[in-house]
Amino acid sequence: MKIVSKRGRKNAALFAFMRKSFIIDSNAVQNAKTKDKKMITLNDYLYSGDTVFRILKKYSEDLKRAAEENQSEVDLLHYYFLMQIMELLEHNDFLTAQSQKIREFYQYMAKQYPYFSFTFKGRIKSLIRAEAKFNGYIVAYVYDYYLKNHAYPPVDELKERLTRFRDLIAYRIVISMPKCHVRDEREREQEEIRHLYEIANRLKVFLEERGFTAEPAGGVKLSDSPLLNEDVRPYYRDYIVNEESDGYRSLHITFFDNSAHCYVEMQLRTKTMDDIAEIGPANHLGYEKKQERERARRDVIPVGECIYFDEAYERGMKLQQLELSKLDVNMFAAIDNSLINDGCGLYRGRLILPYEHLSRFQND
Repeated sequence: MKIVSKRGRKNAALFAFMRKSFIIDSNAVQNAKTKDKKMITLNDYLYSGDTVFRILKKYSEDLKRAAEENQSEVDLLHYYFLMQIMELLEHNDFLTAQSQKIREFYQYMAKQYPYFSFTFKGRIKSLIRAEAKFNGYIVAYVYDYYLKNHAYPPVDELKERLTRFRDLIAYRIVISMPKCHVRDEREREQEEIRHLYEIANRLKVFLEERGFTAEPAGGVKLSDSPLLNEDVRPYYRDYIVNEESDGYRSLHITFFDNSAHCYVEMQLRTKTMDDIAEIGPANHLGYEKKQERERARRDVIPVGECIYFDEAYERGMKLQQLELSKLDVNMFAAIDNSLINDGCGLYRGRLILPYEHLSRFQND
């Protein structure tokens, strides 16, 4: 008999509800005007000194109330999305068992690759980044659909898109080969990438033996690297062979944790890839490029024709324009948008585990 935890039942109920349709005129709602109601945004709750829990509670409850008043299915999905984050922050005892299984892979790597340095880190996605991603999905999907069909997507299709979040919990493995082993920079990079794919080939089987199930990537960023085994290739989103325009490279794979009843994303990078993502072009240039991309999408979609796009666009732009130093949130402080002390998971995310392994032979 399979025992399902209380948390698992709650998550299953949430996802089931998110997939249901309400009996309303979707086209009428989709084309409604926004002028008759004040839009609720996360920004409105970030200046009162409240805790992240209190902010989530106020914002989600007000969003739910507005969704019911305006019969907005997307706002109601938004509410349940926020409830998933609240659930993770409040009831995260399962992370102890989950991170222990991840730690076992760390121990495997420490034995298998003693000459490598590497880190394991885990986090729950921050409230601001999760909110930005939810609204970004809406903007991107409506825009792409409009370009292709010269019409706006049916609400049911948009709802289906908004139930695909799989990275609220994520773990990252970053590897580095010390220069004392391979002096030539290009040769060292090739060795690191070769080993990264080798680790990727092993990771899927290792975690599935411990109660995880790998999720197919659905052809997104499909790898054609000969270093990735055929049997695991359909499960990885390969940003190494499919490098982003800002230089972002990584390997991503999503698992369902059958014990905790939640999804987790695993990211694999070399130290160089991680630097580009965290402190390089993929981080700093991404802000301006994202604003330019969002404004271009806004120019294509006429204001007032699709309320879901209008509201998601405005929420997303407000988040991008936040001055973090002016926020008043308990356990959060910032000098500017780079110098940040986040003790609550508002912007940086909640840390799950840090494991560091230094090469045993670094001084040879």
